[in-house]
Amino acid sequence: MLEATYQINITNTKNSRLAETDFDNLKFGSIFSDHMFVAEYKDGAWNSGEIVPFGNMNFSPALSTLHYGQSIFEGLKAYKDAQGEILVFRPLSNYKRMMVSADRMCIPQFPEEMFVEGMKQLLQLDNAWIPEKEGSSLYIRPFLFASEEFLGIRPSAEYKFIIFTCPVGSYYSTPVKVKVEEHYTRAANGGVGTAKTAANYAASLYPAKLAQEQGYDQIAWTDALTHKYFEESGTMNIIFRKGNTVFTPELGDSVLNGVTRASVLQLARDWGYVVEERKVSVEEVEQYIKNNELNEVFGAGTAATIAHIVVMNINGIDYALPAPETREFSIRVLEELNELKHGRIADTRGWIMKI
Repeated sequence: MLEATYQINITNTKNSRLAETDFDNLKFGSIFSDHMFVAEYKDGAWNSGEIVPFGNMNFSPALSTLHYGQSIFEGLKAYKDAQGEILVFRPLSNYKRMMVSADRMCIPQFPEEMFVEGMKQLLQLDNAWIPEKEGSSLYIRPFLFASEEFLGIRPSAEYKFIIFTCPVGSYYSTPVKVKVEEHYTRAANGGVGTAKTAANYAASLYPAKLAQEQGYDQIAWTDALTHKYFEESGTMNIIFRKGNTVFTPELGDSVLNGVTRASVLQLARDWGYVVEERKVSVEEVEQYIKNNELNEVFGAGTAATIAHIVVMNINGIDYALPAPETREFSIRVLEELNELKHGRIADTRGWIMKI
């Protein structure tokens, strides 16, 4: 087991891109910081890893993950407080979920210390890449993939774990329109929907493209068997509010256990809302909309935090949802999380890791 304070070998970049980066115009996921953490699994063990300049990797056309898809990832964010301290939101929750994904995808577990120390020392080295502009953050992408050069249907014997970062602005600049999916499936019971694996996102690309061609930003996914029950919305969990009740699809092996989702539901409980994690039918939601009983529908995820859904297409009908400025719960949630992530209010729940 690696020691919690183990020192990682660092090779500094000779060509920093920091000075040429326009932090006032950050396109999400297209600008990358100077360094990355890399660790390898071989002969049944993980090495201690190293930090090297961010750059391209050489690999064989026979790389196992290219053919059989053993690849998992996470997404989390770092911020700075008024004193310049680095704050990371709930990283241990991401680590735990990554281990669930690893288990489902037959990838060997790796130490929590590697995840935490690799991230910490990478952020300390690239701390100047953390944006200070309101609404911006440093997106952290840990990912793990099969790296053995082998063609054959079995789990790889070798893996790479990498963390890199990128400064980002807002994921959605405006509220979103979604289409409730009636045919295509993101994940099915017994599948890999609860794992944050590349396969789930690959499966979503084509139906998402079709929806975007029809003028929608995202898909509201439904269950694979009947398409009668909500599951997720694009890259986010989906959450509803009706009066004093906040409700969302229950977790299962076709719904990702979102860190932001869990945070939203905890805030709702703390503030006295009734919280329901259960099957949520499309018919039920449609009836609430028709009766003007549905107060809020929004997506919750790391990239967007809170994304207001203002139009929902159900069975070919566009339903307009309440205006974002009227949504007292999700507005309060977003303000609370933003204040917490920037260290402007006390962290009473232990959600912030200071680097």
